Amino acid sequence: MKPTLLVLAAGMGSRYGGLKQIDPMGPSGETILDYSVFDALRAGFGQVVFIIRPDFEQDFRERIAAKFAGRIDVGFAFQTIDQLPGDFTVPAGREKPWGTTHAILCARDAVHAPFAVINADDFYGRDSYATLGRYLATLSPASTAYAMVGFTLKNTLSDHGTVARGVCRTDAFGKLTDIQELLKIARLPLGAENHGEDGAVTPLTGEEPVSMNMWGFTPAIFPQLEADFRAFLTAKGAEMKSEAYIPMSVGNLVRGGQATCQVLRSDSTWFGVTYREDKPLVQASIAGQVASGAYPANLWK
Repeated sequence: MKPTLLVLAAGMGSRYGGLKQIDPMGPSGETILDYSVFDALRAGFGQVVFIIRPDFEQDFRERIAAKFAGRIDVGFAFQTIDQLPGDFTVPAGREKPWGTTHAILCARDAVHAPFAVINADDFYGRDSYATLGRYLATLSPASTAYAMVGFTLKNTLSDHGTVARGVCRTDAFGKLTDIQELLKIARLPLGAENHGEDGAVTPLTGEEPVSMNMWGFTPAIFPQLEADFRAFLTAKGAEMKSEAYIPMSVGNLVRGGQATCQVLRSDSTWFGVTYREDKPLVQASIAGQVASGAYPANLWK
């Protein structure tokens, strides 16, 4: 059974001001998402499922998904704010989505094989997909031996502002023991530091392994995520801006003994556009990889 690539794309419209403004990064106008699907195909993935908002389905199908037709099986899942379990309801006045845990739950009826989860606007690199694809190929759909691709914190920071990262701790065998979602990490001349909402400052060396939301799961995670999301809604569902992040949910599963998570290290370098000022660096990085022969100058020619 070939693994599925699950792409978190529901926030692309709000982040970029609409799909028309998704930036070309490659020499032939490729977006970062083009490279993600291309790398997944090379790594043996058999399906890609996009989690999107219903209001830009048509635009997404025409401008993005159409280019993958005939190359890989394409599916869709839709994240809406009112897709809540049980008797939970949306608080009056809330407009913000519920986060990545909720987004993945919205895809449970579209995914039936072991699957990778990625952000639509992050470049993870060929080796990351190959490494995760090999791991997923060893799993049965019922396995709870999950995985994530870990990147080095200092290589994922921006010079133009703070970033959110899931900072990981592992045991001697490379298994995740804890993950802390830090939301405002700033680069320093030596290392980094996070500024919490309570004013607390957490010093970081920059060498810590971090999650960039590149995960490996099986369908067994869906009922686990639902239980975790229910607990989240009970505790924080009345807050207008609270979100359930997948690193937090995985951390809860690992600490509770319900799953394991192998932290896979990759030779690939992550990069992405957290701020508009990051764009030239991303374009230069992709141009360098094209020049080295890692990618063709035109992905879909």
